[in-house]
Amino acid sequence: MKKLNIGIIGTKFMGKAHSNAWKKAPEFFEMSTRPVLNVACGRHETSLKEFADKWGWEETETDWKKMVKRPDIDIIDIAVPQNLHYEIALAAAKEGKHIFCEKPMCMNLTQAKEMLKACEENKVTHYLNHNYRRNPAVALAKQMIDEGLLGNLFHWRGAYQQDWIVNADFPLTWQLKKEIAQAGPQWDLNSHSVDLAHYLVGDIQTVSCLTANFIKERPLAEEATSGNLKAEAKGTGKGAVTVEDAALMMVRFKSGAIGSFEATRFATGRRNHNTFEIYGSRGSLLFDQERMNELQFYSHDDPEGRQGFKTILATDPSHPFMKNWWPSGHNIGYEHSFVHAVVDFIKAIEEGKTIAPNFEDGVKIIKVLEAGIKSAETGQMVVLE
Repeated sequence: MKKLNIGIIGTKFMGKAHSNAWKKAPEFFEMSTRPVLNVACGRHETSLKEFADKWGWEETETDWKKMVKRPDIDIIDIAVPQNLHYEIALAAAKEGKHIFCEKPMCMNLTQAKEMLKACEENKVTHYLNHNYRRNPAVALAKQMIDEGLLGNLFHWRGAYQQDWIVNADFPLTWQLKKEIAQAGPQWDLNSHSVDLAHYLVGDIQTVSCLTANFIKERPLAEEATSGNLKAEAKGTGKGAVTVEDAALMMVRFKSGAIGSFEATRFATGRRNHNTFEIYGSRGSLLFDQERMNELQFYSHDDPEGRQGFKTILATDPSHPFMKNWWPSGHNIGYEHSFVHAVVDFIKAIEEGKTIAPNFEDGVKIIKVLEAGIKSAETGQMVVLE
Protein backbone atom coordinates (compact mmCIF):
# COMPACT_ATOMS: atom_id res chain seq x y z
CA MET A 1 0.00 0.00 0.00
CA LYS A 2 1.21 3.48 -0.89
CA LYS A 3 1.70 5.99 1.92
CA LEU A 4 1.24 9.72 2.29
CA ASN A 5 2.94 11.38 5.24
CA ILE A 6 0.93 14.00 7.12
CA GLY A 7 2.14 16.97 9.12
CA ILE A 8 -0.56 18.49 11.31
CA ILE A 9 -0.42 21.99 12.79
CA GLY A 10 -2.78 22.35 15.74
CA THR A 11 -3.45 20.07 18.71
CA LYS A 12 -6.72 21.25 20.24
CA PHE A 13 -10.35 20.62 19.18
CA MET A 14 -9.77 20.23 15.46
CA GLY A 15 -6.39 18.59 15.90
CA LYS A 16 -8.14 15.76 17.74
CA ALA A 17 -10.96 15.49 15.19
CA HIS A 18 -8.50 15.38 12.29
CA SER A 19 -6.16 12.87 13.99
CA ASN A 20 -9.06 10.51 14.59
CA ALA A 21 -10.13 10.81 10.95
CA TRP A 22 -6.68 10.06 9.53
CA LYS A 23 -6.49 6.96 11.75
CA LYS A 24 -10.00 5.62 11.12
CA ALA A 25 -10.28 6.17 7.35
CA PRO A 26 -8.18 3.19 6.17
CA GLU A 27 -9.73 0.95 8.83
CA PHE A 28 -13.27 1.32 7.47
CA PHE A 29 -12.80 2.27 3.82
CA GLU A 30 -10.93 0.51 1.04
CA MET A 31 -7.99 2.80 0.34
CA SER A 32 -4.99 2.06 -1.87
CA THR A 33 -3.04 4.82 -0.11
CA ARG A 34 -2.59 4.93 3.66
CA PRO A 35 -2.29 8.27 5.48
CA VAL A 36 0.61 8.20 7.96
CA LEU A 37 0.52 10.33 11.11
CA ASN A 38 4.08 11.57 10.74
CA VAL A 39 4.61 14.94 12.49
CA ALA A 40 2.48 16.92 14.94
CA CYS A 41 3.30 20.60 15.38
CA GLY A 42 2.36 22.85 18.30
CA ARG A 43 3.77 25.64 20.45
CA HIS A 44 3.82 24.03 23.88
CA GLU A 45 6.19 21.06 24.09
CA THR A 46 4.56 19.31 27.05
CA SER A 47 1.00 19.35 25.70
CA LEU A 48 2.31 18.66 22.20
CA LYS A 49 4.04 15.48 23.33
CA GLU A 50 0.93 14.37 25.20
CA PHE A 51 -1.14 14.95 22.05
CA ALA A 52 1.32 13.09 19.81
CA ASP A 53 1.57 10.11 22.16
CA LYS A 54 -2.18 9.84 22.55
CA TRP A 55 -3.05 9.99 18.87
CA GLY A 56 -0.05 8.13 17.47
CA TRP A 57 1.94 10.87 15.76
CA GLU A 58 5.49 9.63 15.15
CA GLU A 59 7.34 12.91 15.71
CA THR A 60 6.79 16.41 17.09
CA GLU A 61 7.88 19.87 15.95
CA THR A 62 7.39 23.33 17.46
CA ASP A 63 8.24 25.30 14.29
CA TRP A 64 5.70 24.82 11.53
CA LYS A 65 8.00 26.46 8.98
CA LYS A 66 10.55 23.68 9.47
CA MET A 67 7.87 21.01 9.17
CA VAL A 68 6.47 22.44 5.94
CA LYS A 69 9.92 22.28 4.33
CA ARG A 70 10.50 18.63 5.18
CA PRO A 71 10.75 16.60 1.95
CA ASP A 72 9.16 13.55 3.56
CA ILE A 73 5.88 15.38 4.33
CA ASP A 74 3.21 15.06 1.61
CA ILE A 75 0.17 16.67 3.27
CA ILE A 76 -0.09 19.72 5.52
CA ASP A 77 -3.12 19.61 7.79
CA ILE A 78 -4.00 23.13 9.01
CA ALA A 79 -5.99 22.88 12.26
CA VAL A 80 -5.15 26.22 13.91
CA PRO A 81 -7.05 29.54 14.21
CA GLN A 82 -7.83 31.26 10.93
CA ASN A 83 -5.34 34.10 11.32
CA LEU A 84 -2.58 31.52 10.64
CA HIS A 85 -4.16 29.76 7.66
CA TYR A 86 -2.92 32.19 5.01
CA GLU A 87 0.79 32.08 5.79
CA ILE A 88 0.86 28.33 6.34
CA ALA A 89 -1.11 27.55 3.18
CA LEU A 90 1.11 29.74 1.00
CA ALA A 91 4.26 28.13 2.38
CA ALA A 92 2.82 24.62 1.98
CA ALA A 93 1.71 25.22 -1.60
CA LYS A 94 5.13 26.60 -2.58
CA GLU A 95 6.71 23.42 -1.18
CA GLY A 96 4.33 21.29 -3.26
CA LYS A 97 2.37 19.96 -0.28
CA HIS A 98 -1.27 19.00 -0.54
CA ILE A 99 -3.42 20.99 1.89
CA PHE A 100 -6.21 19.89 4.22
CA CYS A 101 -7.40 23.15 5.81
CA GLU A 102 -9.92 23.93 8.52
CA LYS A 103 -12.56 26.61 8.09
CA PRO A 104 -13.05 29.54 8.04
CA MET A 105 -10.58 29.71 5.17
CA CYS A 106 -8.72 32.87 6.22
CA MET A 107 -9.13 36.50 7.31
CA ASN A 108 -10.25 38.25 4.12
CA LEU A 109 -10.93 37.91 0.40
CA THR A 110 -7.46 39.06 -0.66
CA GLN A 111 -5.86 36.27 1.36
CA ALA A 112 -8.37 33.72 0.02
CA LYS A 113 -7.59 34.58 -3.58
CA GLU A 114 -3.84 34.37 -2.97
CA MET A 115 -4.22 30.97 -1.29
CA LEU A 116 -6.20 29.65 -4.24
CA LYS A 117 -3.71 31.06 -6.74
CA ALA A 118 -0.74 29.51 -4.92
CA CYS A 119 -2.37 26.07 -4.93
CA GLU A 120 -3.29 26.29 -8.60
CA GLU A 121 0.18 27.47 -9.64
CA ASN A 122 1.85 24.67 -7.69
CA LYS A 123 -0.69 22.05 -8.74
CA VAL A 124 -1.46 20.80 -5.24
CA THR A 125 -4.74 19.33 -4.03
CA HIS A 126 -6.50 21.72 -1.65
CA TYR A 127 -9.48 21.00 0.57
CA LEU A 128 -11.45 23.32 2.87
CA ASN A 129 -13.02 21.32 5.67
CA HIS A 130 -16.68 22.24 5.71
CA ASN A 131 -17.31 18.75 6.99
CA TYR A 132 -21.10 18.97 7.22
CA ARG A 133 -21.36 18.37 3.47
CA ARG A 134 -20.24 14.82 4.21
CA ASN A 135 -22.97 13.94 6.67
CA PRO A 136 -24.87 11.13 4.92
CA ALA A 137 -28.19 12.91 5.49
CA VAL A 138 -26.87 16.14 3.93
CA ALA A 139 -25.37 14.28 0.98
CA LEU A 140 -28.73 12.53 0.56
CA ALA A 141 -30.45 15.93 0.52
CA LYS A 142 -28.14 16.96 -2.33
CA GLN A 143 -29.06 13.82 -4.27
CA MET A 144 -32.78 14.43 -3.80
CA ILE A 145 -32.50 18.06 -4.92
CA ASP A 146 -30.46 17.07 -7.99
CA GLU A 147 -33.09 14.45 -8.84
CA GLY A 148 -35.72 17.20 -8.89
CA LEU A 149 -37.73 15.93 -5.93
CA LEU A 150 -38.06 19.48 -4.56
CA GLY A 151 -38.77 21.09 -7.93
CA ASN A 152 -37.92 24.78 -8.23
CA LEU A 153 -36.32 26.04 -5.02
CA PHE A 154 -37.95 29.05 -3.34
CA HIS A 155 -36.56 29.37 0.20
CA TRP A 156 -33.45 28.59 2.21
CA ARG A 157 -33.60 29.05 5.97
CA GLY A 158 -30.35 28.36 7.79
CA ALA A 159 -29.57 28.74 11.49
CA TYR A 160 -26.41 27.89 13.39
CA GLN A 161 -26.96 28.44 17.10
CA GLN A 162 -24.69 27.82 20.10
CA ASP A 163 -24.67 29.06 23.69
CA TRP A 164 -21.15 28.55 25.02
CA ILE A 165 -20.50 32.25 25.77
CA VAL A 166 -23.88 33.21 27.27
CA ASN A 167 -22.29 33.50 30.71
CA ALA A 168 -20.65 36.93 31.06
CA ASP A 169 -17.86 35.32 33.09
CA PHE A 170 -16.74 33.14 30.20
CA PRO A 171 -13.17 34.28 29.36
CA LEU A 172 -11.96 36.23 26.33
CA THR A 173 -10.73 33.35 24.17
CA TRP A 174 -9.19 33.84 20.72
CA GLN A 175 -12.60 33.34 19.05
CA LEU A 176 -13.66 36.70 20.55
CA LYS A 177 -10.70 38.70 19.22
CA LYS A 178 -10.89 40.29 15.78
CA GLU A 179 -7.12 40.10 15.20
CA ILE A 180 -7.29 36.30 15.40
CA ALA A 181 -10.86 35.36 14.46
CA GLN A 182 -11.68 38.26 12.05
CA ALA A 183 -15.34 38.08 13.12
CA GLY A 184 -17.59 36.13 15.46
CA PRO A 185 -20.35 33.71 14.42
CA GLN A 186 -20.63 35.51 11.08
CA TRP A 187 -17.20 34.03 10.23
CA ASP A 188 -17.10 30.88 12.34
CA LEU A 189 -20.67 29.59 12.04
CA ASN A 190 -22.12 31.28 8.97
CA SER A 191 -19.17 30.04 6.94
CA HIS A 192 -20.60 26.54 7.42
CA SER A 193 -24.13 27.65 6.62
CA VAL A 194 -23.11 29.57 3.51
CA ASP A 195 -21.17 26.55 2.25
CA LEU A 196 -24.22 24.34 2.72
CA ALA A 197 -26.41 26.89 0.94
CA HIS A 198 -23.98 27.06 -2.00
CA TYR A 199 -23.88 23.25 -2.10
CA LEU A 200 -27.62 22.70 -1.95
CA VAL A 201 -29.24 25.83 -3.44
CA GLY A 202 -26.63 27.73 -5.47
CA ASP A 203 -24.63 30.94 -5.58
CA ILE A 204 -25.70 34.05 -3.66
CA GLN A 205 -26.22 37.39 -5.42
CA THR A 206 -27.17 39.95 -2.75
CA VAL A 207 -26.60 40.18 1.00
CA SER A 208 -28.21 42.24 3.78
CA CYS A 209 -27.04 41.80 7.35
CA LEU A 210 -27.23 43.07 10.91
CA THR A 211 -25.08 42.11 13.88
CA ALA A 212 -25.26 42.52 17.66
CA ASN A 213 -22.94 42.62 20.66
CA PHE A 214 -24.43 41.61 24.01
CA ILE A 215 -21.34 41.51 26.25
CA LYS A 216 -18.62 44.11 25.63
CA GLU A 217 -15.88 42.90 28.01
CA ARG A 218 -14.79 39.54 29.39
CA PRO A 219 -12.15 38.17 31.78
CA LEU A 220 -8.81 37.47 30.15
CA ALA A 221 -8.32 33.81 29.29
CA GLU A 222 -5.59 31.43 30.39
CA GLU A 223 -4.39 30.15 27.01
CA ALA A 224 -3.23 26.76 28.24
CA THR A 225 -6.75 25.90 29.43
CA SER A 226 -8.52 27.10 26.28
CA GLY A 227 -9.89 24.49 23.91
CA ASN A 228 -13.01 22.48 23.06
CA LEU A 229 -15.04 25.68 23.59
CA LYS A 230 -13.92 25.85 27.23
CA ALA A 231 -11.48 28.11 29.09
CA GLU A 232 -10.42 29.41 32.49
CA ALA A 233 -9.91 33.04 33.46
CA LYS A 234 -6.41 34.45 33.91
CA GLY A 235 -6.23 36.71 36.97
CA THR A 236 -8.72 39.53 37.42
CA GLY A 237 -8.16 41.62 34.28
CA LYS A 238 -10.68 42.11 31.50
CA GLY A 239 -10.43 42.74 27.77
CA ALA A 240 -12.73 44.03 25.04
CA VAL A 241 -14.77 41.68 22.87
CA THR A 242 -13.95 42.85 19.34
CA VAL A 243 -16.23 40.62 17.27
CA GLU A 244 -20.01 40.35 17.01
CA ASP A 245 -21.99 37.96 19.20
CA ALA A 246 -24.74 37.30 16.65
CA ALA A 247 -25.42 37.91 12.96
CA LEU A 248 -28.53 37.77 10.79
CA MET A 249 -28.30 37.74 6.98
CA MET A 250 -30.93 37.89 4.28
CA VAL A 251 -29.86 36.91 0.77
CA ARG A 252 -31.11 36.49 -2.76
CA PHE A 253 -29.67 33.59 -4.75
CA LYS A 254 -28.78 33.91 -8.42
CA SER A 255 -31.54 31.40 -9.14
CA GLY A 256 -34.14 33.80 -7.70
CA ALA A 257 -34.59 31.89 -4.44
CA ILE A 258 -34.33 33.88 -1.21
CA GLY A 259 -32.73 32.89 2.07
CA SER A 260 -31.99 33.75 5.67
CA PHE A 261 -29.05 32.91 7.93
CA GLU A 262 -28.91 33.19 11.72
CA ALA A 263 -25.59 32.67 13.50
CA THR A 264 -25.29 33.18 17.24
CA ARG A 265 -23.45 32.03 20.33
CA PHE A 266 -26.25 33.36 22.55
CA ALA A 267 -29.02 30.84 21.84
CA THR A 268 -29.40 29.57 25.39
CA GLY A 269 -29.84 25.80 25.43
CA ARG A 270 -28.50 25.29 21.91
CA ARG A 271 -25.21 23.40 21.96
CA ASN A 272 -24.51 22.93 18.24
CA HIS A 273 -27.85 23.55 16.57
CA ASN A 274 -26.92 23.67 12.87
CA THR A 275 -30.12 23.48 10.83
CA PHE A 276 -31.47 24.21 7.39
CA GLU A 277 -34.87 24.19 5.73
CA ILE A 278 -35.30 24.19 1.94
CA TYR A 279 -38.71 24.74 0.35
CA GLY A 280 -39.48 24.06 -3.31
CA SER A 281 -42.39 23.71 -5.71
CA ARG A 282 -42.59 19.91 -5.29
CA GLY A 283 -41.33 19.38 -1.76
CA SER A 284 -39.27 20.41 1.23
CA LEU A 285 -36.27 19.19 3.24
CA LEU A 286 -35.35 19.87 6.87
CA PHE A 287 -32.08 18.96 8.61
CA ASP A 288 -30.79 19.37 12.17
CA GLN A 289 -27.16 18.52 12.96
CA GLU A 290 -28.11 17.61 16.53
CA ARG A 291 -30.19 14.82 14.94
CA MET A 292 -27.68 14.27 12.17
CA ASN A 293 -28.82 10.80 11.07
CA GLU A 294 -32.28 12.09 10.15
CA LEU A 295 -33.62 14.01 7.15
CA GLN A 296 -37.17 15.37 7.06
CA PHE A 297 -38.85 15.21 3.64
CA TYR A 298 -42.22 16.52 2.48
CA SER A 299 -43.48 15.60 -0.99
CA HIS A 300 -46.22 17.67 -2.63
CA ASP A 301 -46.66 14.73 -5.01
CA ASP A 302 -48.06 12.48 -2.28
CA PRO A 303 -51.84 11.91 -2.61
CA GLU A 304 -54.20 14.23 -0.79
CA GLY A 305 -54.81 13.07 2.73
CA ARG A 306 -51.42 11.36 2.95
CA GLN A 307 -49.18 14.37 2.75
CA GLY A 308 -46.88 15.28 5.61
CA PHE A 309 -43.24 15.39 6.64
CA LYS A 310 -41.64 11.98 6.95
CA THR A 311 -38.38 11.08 8.64
CA ILE A 312 -35.72 9.35 6.58
CA LEU A 313 -33.17 7.60 8.78
CA ALA A 314 -30.06 8.04 6.62
CA THR A 315 -28.25 4.95 7.86
CA ASP A 316 -29.06 2.51 5.05
CA PRO A 317 -26.16 1.07 2.99
CA SER A 318 -27.72 2.83 -0.03
CA HIS A 319 -27.14 6.21 1.59
CA PRO A 320 -23.88 8.11 0.94
CA PHE A 321 -20.86 6.69 2.87
CA MET A 322 -23.00 4.37 5.00
CA LYS A 323 -22.11 1.00 3.46
CA ASN A 324 -18.70 1.25 5.17
CA TRP A 325 -20.11 1.63 8.67
CA TRP A 326 -22.72 -0.29 10.66
CA PRO A 327 -25.94 -2.18 9.79
CA SER A 328 -28.95 -0.05 8.88
CA GLY A 329 -30.40 1.80 11.87
CA HIS A 330 -27.07 1.99 13.73
CA ASN A 331 -26.32 5.70 13.92
CA ILE A 332 -23.02 7.43 13.24
CA GLY A 333 -21.71 10.66 14.82
CA TYR A 334 -20.01 14.01 14.31
CA GLU A 335 -16.54 12.53 13.86
CA HIS A 336 -17.57 10.41 10.89
CA SER A 337 -17.93 13.40 8.56
CA PHE A 338 -14.20 14.06 9.07
CA VAL A 339 -13.42 10.45 8.13
CA HIS A 340 -15.45 10.83 4.94
CA ALA A 341 -13.52 13.99 4.10
CA VAL A 342 -10.18 12.21 4.55
CA VAL A 343 -11.28 9.36 2.28
CA ASP A 344 -12.37 11.75 -0.49
CA PHE A 345 -9.24 13.90 -0.05
CA ILE A 346 -6.84 10.97 -0.43
CA LYS A 347 -8.79 9.74 -3.45
CA ALA A 348 -8.54 13.19 -5.07
CA ILE A 349 -4.76 13.17 -4.59
CA GLU A 350 -4.49 9.67 -6.05
CA GLU A 351 -6.56 10.55 -9.12
CA GLY A 352 -5.19 14.06 -9.60
CA LYS A 353 -8.68 15.51 -9.33
CA THR A 354 -10.27 18.30 -7.33
CA ILE A 355 -12.31 17.85 -4.18
CA ALA A 356 -15.13 20.09 -2.98
CA PRO A 357 -15.28 22.28 -1.07
CA ASN A 358 -11.83 23.62 -1.86
CA PHE A 359 -10.20 27.03 -1.87
CA GLU A 360 -12.25 28.10 -4.90
CA ASP A 361 -15.38 27.45 -2.85
CA GLY A 362 -13.69 29.23 0.04
CA VAL A 363 -13.27 32.39 -2.03
CA LYS A 364 -17.01 32.40 -2.74
CA ILE A 365 -17.82 31.90 0.95
CA ILE A 366 -15.51 34.73 2.08
CA LYS A 367 -17.17 37.06 -0.46
CA VAL A 368 -20.55 36.44 1.17
CA LEU A 369 -19.22 36.78 4.73
CA GLU A 370 -17.40 40.03 3.94
CA ALA A 371 -20.51 41.35 2.21
CA GLY A 372 -22.46 40.59 5.39
CA ILE A 373 -20.00 42.51 7.58
CA LYS A 374 -20.05 45.43 5.14
CA SER A 375 -23.84 45.46 5.07
CA ALA A 376 -24.02 45.45 8.88
CA GLU A 377 -21.59 48.38 9.05
CA THR A 378 -23.29 50.48 6.37
CA GLY A 379 -26.91 49.46 6.71
CA GLN A 380 -27.01 48.83 2.96
CA MET A 381 -27.61 45.75 0.84
CA VAL A 382 -24.45 44.50 -0.91
CA VAL A 383 -24.51 43.11 -4.45
CA LEU A 384 -21.85 40.47 -5.09
CA GLU A 385 -19.77 40.51 -8.25
